[in-house]
Amino acid sequence: MSITSIARNFFAPRMKELERHATGGLAMQAEVLEYLTDNAKSTEYGRRHIFGNIKSYESFAANVPLNTYDDLKDSIDRMRHGEANVLWPGVVKWYAKSSGTTNDKSKFIPVSREGLHHMHYQGGKDAVAMYLGNNPESRMFDGRGLILGGSHSPNYDLPGSLVGDLSAILIENINPLVNLVRVPRKETALLSDFELKRDRIARETVNKNVTNLSGVPSWMLSVLTRVLELTGKRHIEEVWPGIEVFFHGGVAFTPYRKQYEQLITSKRMHYMETYNASEGFFGLQSSPSDPALLLMLDYAVFYEFIPMEEFGKEHPSVVPLEGVRTGVNYALVITTPCGLWRYIIGDTVRFTSTNPYKFVITGRTKSFINAFGEELIVDNAEQGLAEACRRTGAEVSEYTAAPVFMDDEGKCRHQWLVEFAKEPDSLDDFASILDRRLQEVNSDYEAKRSKDITLQHLEIIKARPGLFNDWLKSKGKLGGQHKVPRLSNNRDIMEQLLRLNNVKNED
Repeated sequence: MSITSIARNFFAPRMKELERHATGGLAMQAEVLEYLTDNAKSTEYGRRHIFGNIKSYESFAANVPLNTYDDLKDSIDRMRHGEANVLWPGVVKWYAKSSGTTNDKSKFIPVSREGLHHMHYQGGKDAVAMYLGNNPESRMFDGRGLILGGSHSPNYDLPGSLVGDLSAILIENINPLVNLVRVPRKETALLSDFELKRDRIARETVNKNVTNLSGVPSWMLSVLTRVLELTGKRHIEEVWPGIEVFFHGGVAFTPYRKQYEQLITSKRMHYMETYNASEGFFGLQSSPSDPALLLMLDYAVFYEFIPMEEFGKEHPSVVPLEGVRTGVNYALVITTPCGLWRYIIGDTVRFTSTNPYKFVITGRTKSFINAFGEELIVDNAEQGLAEACRRTGAEVSEYTAAPVFMDDEGKCRHQWLVEFAKEPDSLDDFASILDRRLQEVNSDYEAKRSKDITLQHLEIIKARPGLFNDWLKSKGKLGGQHKVPRLSNNRDIMEQLLRLNNVKNED
């Protein structure tokens, strides 16, 4: 009997529990809200907002304001200095370092013991449970899992308290039994220098029987490329014959899929998307044939949603799960067992089903272009690039886009900086297909493009190889869970990248 057959028995009961998501979602969310407010009613935040009197969603929404990171920042900083019972009971010793706000370079997201186990580790277990349920022939536990992690460092002078990438926190606290089926070594996984880490991971794993991968697509691709360089092989399954699944998240997989399919040609290979952020674990791809994610409703996360047409208003409409509708773009609001109360996470989602509740990630509340009323979101961009790649045979490694408000000829347009893994024969053709597809999927963009009056044809600039990695490195964000901003409503990031692109090209 294989090890996977034995492990399957461990995950089977959870598969039965997950069936409740199809019919009991609203009841589960009511239980979660009661759990969160009851546990935190004696904290400073709970007393201030009268958690002891909250008996319904309506009273919760009336008593607790919507929060951004800046609203909670002072409380979180006190927690980082060791204060107890501020936003969540007890002392929270772990903080996930995430990309910053307008006012700060970084955010520091509290990760309580309850959050670590109820959200993040439960999400990892459920990803495996669903995968095994969908793939009865799996042998993933007969080999090792290659898990990419970030790094961490001491948090102020608080003993035993650390701050770092969420992935580093997960590896640091992981059940020792998992280390028996995981590579690389913990010391390697937690290295801060990604280029050194990449090489060491490749060297440590080339002779292992790796069957599954977990990580951010861009950084995992870099590791796999190094594995092929060291071995001289063309395909990953020549190095790891048992490779069968990649659990991926952090960025959209669409731009990377073709590159992975070229590196891993095995017909046994599967890809499963997860929605695991520094703030919590929220969704899993429950069906291989459906890219939408199942909203995980029993992870001690309470969900609310702001229709994007209301977002930014002083008093926007906010709906709980029972109020969502399919096809509407929402800003996601979460309440978690880490002290994030009615927290606007910055991601946008659109539901494709409410029985069960399934959704796609459409972008970021701040990752869009609406310089001319076109309301272009990341989901539109991904669809446009996918069509342009399909029609031209091109492959995109990285990209970003920003508006050109008015050039010397008084023209306004979108400017796309694209790093190709495989260039199209004609950049003009690629740009035209992308532009047409954006008009097909976004009526506002189509209206603004009408007769080239408001918005002219988009522009593609070819980025040199490695440009985006060099930019991330210059920001101290190479590796880990860091990612390139896809769409910006201003030109700050675009100008930084163009300067770096030009300097290297001149060299």
